[in-house]
Amino acid sequence: MSSPEHHSANQQLSQLVSGARLRLRGKSAFFATLLLHADIVPSREIPLAATDGERVYVNPEVASTLPPEQFDALLLHEVLHAALSHVQRKGPREKKKWNRAANLVVNGLVATSGLPLPPDATRDDHLERLSVEEIYSVLEESDGDTADGDDDLLEGPPSDAPGNSQSKPDNRHWTQALAQARSIEAMQGKGSDPLGLHRDLLRLTPARLDWKSQLWRFLARTPVDFGGFDRRFVGRGLYLEALDDESLRATIAVDTSGSVDEDAVQALVGEVQGVLGAYPHVHATLYYADTELYGPYELQPGGSIPTPQGGGGTDFRPFFAKVSEDEPDVAIYLSDGYGDFPELPPRCPVLWVVPPGGLEDEGFPFGDVLRLEDEV
Repeated sequence: MSSPEHHSANQQLSQLVSGARLRLRGKSAFFATLLLHADIVPSREIPLAATDGERVYVNPEVASTLPPEQFDALLLHEVLHAALSHVQRKGPREKKKWNRAANLVVNGLVATSGLPLPPDATRDDHLERLSVEEIYSVLEESDGDTADGDDDLLEGPPSDAPGNSQSKPDNRHWTQALAQARSIEAMQGKGSDPLGLHRDLLRLTPARLDWKSQLWRFLARTPVDFGGFDRRFVGRGLYLEALDDESLRATIAVDTSGSVDEDAVQALVGEVQGVLGAYPHVHATLYYADTELYGPYELQPGGSIPTPQGGGGTDFRPFFAKVSEDEPDVAIYLSDGYGDFPELPPRCPVLWVVPPGGLEDEGFPFGDVLRLEDEV
């Protein structure tokens, strides 16, 4: 693809995708959030649309001929394939049967959004409630090699895709996206999680999704909304105006008195960095703390974690004195909870992140308590 053609295809697809995101946010905060996490790029090698598990590839010339709602359903179909790791989970299974099984799952989910499915889309009210592995085993026994299936699950990116890379998809991106989508849906209060207890998600979801989801929800619960939608997504492909005063400032303390191990620090700070990558308007400042404060350190998405300092006793008062002075939007403290608390709580919301063996919930005089699992 030459440079002018490349630019034209990108521009055409960008306009199509932006329109789809705006339309879908009015139907489902959950699905709209997933779409915002998707990297959607043009490719003329693709007949219509496909995914390699990392990015979604769309033929812009063909896609532009579709009615808007049909294009929305097409995008959501591919994004759900990626979010549910259907490419990575295939393993040695026969490609077309696996694709057909995955389509049954995704078509059922797209139908819950109210978007129209293509006339040739396959549905099965019973099978689409199962995991893709379970559906595949049934199709293998009942349909043999006669199942046509589609070919929208790619083993690698098309050669004409911009930024073509042969790197393997990173499941952590979509784990975070699913956690974020569920949190935003719960915040909006517009119905139940579309995936809910769907067996395909349960097959995929790691045990630690719960605490990470709570962390994401805590950091996402104070934004200024725009039309009922989280405006900190503005600028990620939406044609809306971002306002400078919509940034959210989080101040974070890590107990370095010796009661919190390095794995817990890495897990919490790494997850906060994931939030920063998904929410460009969130800014996080880190302090280490024992009886004194060490810092501040400005956290960046994917940046290195500053070397911990401290090693003395535990006193929460210096950190919360700093919080009262700086007045951030939210405060997070990683500690086992055994230390001296301030007499008065800060004005901002507080989240205590507590490793195994920490103080019981009722021992914290203010704030919410989030507990890490035994294996961080």
